[in-house]
Amino acid sequence: MTEAASFGEEDIRALNLLLLVEYTQAAFYKEAVGRGALKGKLLAYAKQVAAQENEHLRFLKRLLKGEARRKPSYAFGEATREPGAFVAAAADVEDLAVGAYNGQGSNVSTDVLAGAATIVSVEARHAAWIRSIVGKLPAAEATDRALSSDEVLDGLSRLGVRR
Repeated sequence: MTEAASFGEEDIRALNLLLLVEYTQAAFYKEAVGRGALKGKLLAYAKQVAAQENEHLRFLKRLLKGEARRKPSYAFGEATREPGAFVAAAADVEDLAVGAYNGQGSNVSTDVLAGAATIVSVEARHAAWIRSIVGKLPAAEATDRALSSDEVLDGLSRLGVRR
């Protein structure tokens, strides 16, 4: 993939939205692991996904270089303190990520789309994985809905992002 200097304004805007999603995921899983309430399969899931979200974060920051937005603050509440709340929030944040990546697909150049495609498939597996841990159908629908930027920002706000 190319660098931020060769990206257009739409690419940078879309990548920064996705960066916000990845900041949120990385912070969410780090906080959940750090609080110590998760055990067994949930803890293994959170640790593995945290590492992968951090890789996604580094990838996007490397692309954006000086154009990368700042990390926001968070208030995740019970979602990182209580296993049941964690499961619901993890499914929400992973679904939100898939919708965000899918929603930005038509807003970016081919180079950016190719890079994003390598991440969105992993986000979808994260969503399926958390559902399978708690005995829910991993993929209830045949397709995923693309989310607009506003829908992504609203979803992040509900999860605890304080911009």
